[in-house]
Amino acid sequence: MPVEDKKEIQLEIAHILFVDIVGYSKLSINEQRAAIDELNEVVRNAEELQKAEAAGRLIKIPTGDGMALVFYASPEAAAQCAIEISHALKKHPRLQLRMGVHSGPVSGVIDVNGQANLAGAGLNVAQRVMSCGDAGHILFSKRVGEDLAEYEQWRPLLHDLGPCEVKHGMRIGILNLYDSEIGNPQLPKKLQAVKRHRTHVRWTEVAIALLVLAAIVAAFVFLLRRPTRSTMAIVEKSIAVLPFENHSRDPDNAYFVDGIQDEILTRLSKIADLKVISRTSTQHYKSAPENLPEIARQLGVAHILEGSVQKSGDAVRVNVQLIKAANDSHLWADTFDRNLTDIFSVESEVAKAIADQLRVKITGQEEKVIAAKPTDNPEAYDAYLRGLAYSLKINSPANALGAQKYLREAVRLDPNFALGWALLSHTDAVGYRAALLQPTVALREEARQAAETAVTLQPNLGEALMAKGYYHYSCLRDYDTAVRYFEQARQFLPNSSRIPESLAYVARRRGQWDQSESYFNEAERLDPRNVRLLTEHAGSYMLLRRFPEALRKLDQVLDITPDEVDTLVQKANIAQAEGDLSRASAILAPLHPNADNPGALEAQVYQAILERHPAQIIPRLKEILANPNPALGFINGELRFWLGWAQEVAGDHAAAQESWRQARSELEPFLKEQPENYTLIGDLALTNMGLEDKAAAFKLIEREMAVRPIEKDALDGAVPIEVLARVAARMGEPDRAIAALQKLLPIPGHGPFTLNMPLTPALLRLDPMFDPLRNDPRFQKLVESPTSNGTKQ
Repeated sequence: MPVEDKKEIQLEIAHILFVDIVGYSKLSINEQRAAIDELNEVVRNAEELQKAEAAGRLIKIPTGDGMALVFYASPEAAAQCAIEISHALKKHPRLQLRMGVHSGPVSGVIDVNGQANLAGAGLNVAQRVMSCGDAGHILFSKRVGEDLAEYEQWRPLLHDLGPCEVKHGMRIGILNLYDSEIGNPQLPKKLQAVKRHRTHVRWTEVAIALLVLAAIVAAFVFLLRRPTRSTMAIVEKSIAVLPFENHSRDPDNAYFVDGIQDEILTRLSKIADLKVISRTSTQHYKSAPENLPEIARQLGVAHILEGSVQKSGDAVRVNVQLIKAANDSHLWADTFDRNLTDIFSVESEVAKAIADQLRVKITGQEEKVIAAKPTDNPEAYDAYLRGLAYSLKINSPANALGAQKYLREAVRLDPNFALGWALLSHTDAVGYRAALLQPTVALREEARQAAETAVTLQPNLGEALMAKGYYHYSCLRDYDTAVRYFEQARQFLPNSSRIPESLAYVARRRGQWDQSESYFNEAERLDPRNVRLLTEHAGSYMLLRRFPEALRKLDQVLDITPDEVDTLVQKANIAQAEGDLSRASAILAPLHPNADNPGALEAQVYQAILERHPAQIIPRLKEILANPNPALGFINGELRFWLGWAQEVAGDHAAAQESWRQARSELEPFLKEQPENYTLIGDLALTNMGLEDKAAAFKLIEREMAVRPIEKDALDGAVPIEVLARVAARMGEPDRAIAALQKLLPIPGHGPFTLNMPLTPALLRLDPMFDPLRNDPRFQKLVESPTSNGTKQ
């Protein structure tokens, strides 16, 4: 399949129109040549194709009985070209074509003849979409249909046909494009057969459903009568995989060692009959600790797997030993010497050997999953492991960028690497939600493309389904769809704490705080020493103003990672919210955060402002802003807002105005690329407040409320209400300020300055931004009101 345009391209999203001559194989050789010539003539005369070709944004790939036209401008280009071809066919009645359109990843490769060619999931899916049709059909994948449906002129032409089963049992959503002039309005034969089959089995399904219902009732009665075991009992079929030792001479191979451990653990975790503790709970232990029985007790497992990895060039040696924790006895050990290209066999063999030793039942499907190779490309796998190492500590912009860089490289090297696509999407979605990566429309689109590619390549890959769910949760705030994908992933990831953890996040954004608490508890049973999970659980208690419970959770985190800065900062935030500035100061004073930890830095600035002595922090902010880190994006402008506020409280009004003017000029350009970044919008509203631009500030607040309405997001929806209260207080609108505060104080939700920290009466009493309200009796009543600990929605 030589590419007519021989240029090499990197991995990118293309819009592919696949065209096929129906009945080609039944034609004589002469008729086949004539049909191909006729097809080439029709296609060459299409205006959309000529336009794309002139712009250098088209690649044509002959396929024997048709062709693939690869556009790079937009899905509309491929769709319009299909319409033009359909119109032209009226002058060529003997030429029977079917067409399929899909948008997806493609990349340049060198084929066996040394020629430039194209490969990737985008081409494969476009061909499968086309294969669902008959002569005259113009079929679109659901993905392309949804993109085109954004434009009114396309909607009357698009007709949803539902899913079509294609190669390898994959099901693809299909839309048919037609009107009175173009296309084929008939239901494709492949889908007609499905429709007849569904009608035939409907009554059978009803009967089966009644039998299943009866079985469920019987099982429920049995379980009610069955005696329960203690939740504290350790299950015999349970294991934790401790960090592997790096025996390589090169310490830079640590990422590879971590990757081997993670891959063995991941394969084990997909066995439903085995309890496997997540890596996030085991990563804080040493590789070969002496107190194995105590560690096993902390993790709630009966067995421990220890190991080491030695890598030298392409040669890899893996040593593993399985230990029964109760008496520290070795049940099994082995050494594996492999080339890098065969490393997956080690991971599979270790998982199977452990299952045999623990007499764990493995289903046929689980055995396939354990043995599966995620990629045949060693370079792609190496890049994936490097990206994985960064993603496991994705708590800063630097780590998020590192993960993104290597995962992009992994899927560029192997466009069919579903696991790589899934992790790239998850990295993008986390970065988008937490602003660890600049939350641009382009980032959100990459997260979507990556998740959809992963699911298309491997529909039953649990990590791919999780990525799709996390994209809907983080980027679209489509919580119903997110939950559906998370629940689908459960059957493929039976030991994953990420599923209940993600469901906990969704529940609290819906305001279902009790349900969220239940999910957090479920996740912690699977992952008892996961620092991120424990911290998020503490964050929920903080949002609910249940500060004693939050402090207990944060102390659990400090037991695992002593002196962890972000945890200490959250304890200081609680002290500020309770009005105990001396306790907050004692925690914050020893810390020396840089701009790459804005949460800790801003906590120190806020502390100085609450104490009304900000002069000490101003030089530190100036020093940091003198050499801003471009990777922080809009955060640099946010820090400049804080500088202006500190200068204002210190009494230097002119300096404050200059800082705020500069902050506004730095923040505004980001808004064009990040139109839904509510944190950025809030920063700009408060900056305009400082500059006394009342109209601009309130307009931005309206925009922020539209982006994060509290009715749809109980977590972030409180932010614009607090911004409104602050701006109204400073801009001489006390009634609006008081109304906003009266709404805020009884409900959970975090504020614009501190993650997971709601406004409290103590903060109202201390915060200088509310000084204009001090003499208002309604404000005085709010300040004296008790803190709403334990509030639930």
